[in-house]
Amino acid sequence: MSPQVSVDEDVCIGSGTCVGIAPAVFQLSDEGVAQVIDRNGAELADLHRAEDSCPVAAISVEED
Repeated sequence: MSPQVSVDEDVCIGSGTCVGIAPAVFQLSDEGVAQVIDRNGAELADLHRAEDSCPVAAISVEED
């Protein structure tokens, strides 16, 4: 099963840390906030690393 990955765009400050860790999963929008583009684009460990590295805790990863 695929993990549920989300970004709270109201909280995101666009640091880009998640993009650096999992570029196939996250991208920065034109507004400068992170978006999930492919929740299956990285290993679960990398998703959790992106979640833990977010400076404002805007990323949520939940395993099914």
